[in-house]
Amino acid sequence: MSTTAEKPDIAVSFEFFPPKSERMEENLWRSIERLAPLSPSFVSVTYGAGGSTRERTHHTVKRILEETALVPAAHLTCVDATREDVAEVAEAYWNTGVRHLVALRGDSQAGVGGAYVAHEGGYRNAVELVAGLKALRDFEISVSAYPEKHPESSDFATDIDLLKRKVDNGATRAITQFFFDNDVYERFVERVRRAGIYVPIVPGIVPIHDFTKVARFSKATGASIPDWLAKRFEGLEEDEQTRAHVAAAVCAEQVLDLKARGISDFHFYTMNRADLVYSICHILGLRAARSDTRSAAAA
Repeated sequence: MSTTAEKPDIAVSFEFFPPKSERMEENLWRSIERLAPLSPSFVSVTYGAGGSTRERTHHTVKRILEETALVPAAHLTCVDATREDVAEVAEAYWNTGVRHLVALRGDSQAGVGGAYVAHEGGYRNAVELVAGLKALRDFEISVSAYPEKHPESSDFATDIDLLKRKVDNGATRAITQFFFDNDVYERFVERVRRAGIYVPIVPGIVPIHDFTKVARFSKATGASIPDWLAKRFEGLEEDEQTRAHVAAAVCAEQVLDLKARGISDFHFYTMNRADLVYSICHILGLRAARSDTRSAAAA
């Protein structure tokens, strides 16, 4: 007899990035195999700065479709591509069976923090990209949102206006940049709702495998690091085991607090590592389906 655990009142999704080497590919698939039994709503695969991972992203998404029961969402950006280039990539995904895209303007060739320059004949931003993709095929489209404002936006009003235009053009979900202060996220959602945006604003959650790297990336992306969070990791630079325990506790606290505030959907930036993500999902009540092969007589 087959049994499944009671379904919790939350939904999760996971983000992966395409591997650069055979070893990284093995690690990616170990992570996918570890997390797949938790039945995520979807799994997204990123697209490198300047479209640098285009082929690897497509290969990873195709393999997920062919070898797992997961629903993949492919990232697609405007960077270094004409509108025809974007249409070609989108059509290839559609023909492969992909129906969900994460539409982003993308970082410049110079990487995070570099000045973005629209490609001649390409889309200028994600607002135009969403419209173009919806005109091409009836994709489900997720877009980005920034609880602490996109670092290149002049002010919050401009940032939220761009989000509203993306939604007006057909986006059905916004996934946030990671954050560590839940009050910041809650205030952002209140602003968004006042602006007439009613799609789900899914919090992006990043488990802190390496605090130094996360702090450096946070500075580049405009995500603040609360003092209390820095103190949690103080002195643990050479203590990997304790650091992992602290990271699990910090992430669990954040997600459980969001859940207490009524949030039911979470998007985890896995960094192609399943350990902390799996632990947090277990705490949230997610369980892998299990098969009970015992006979009735043995039960």
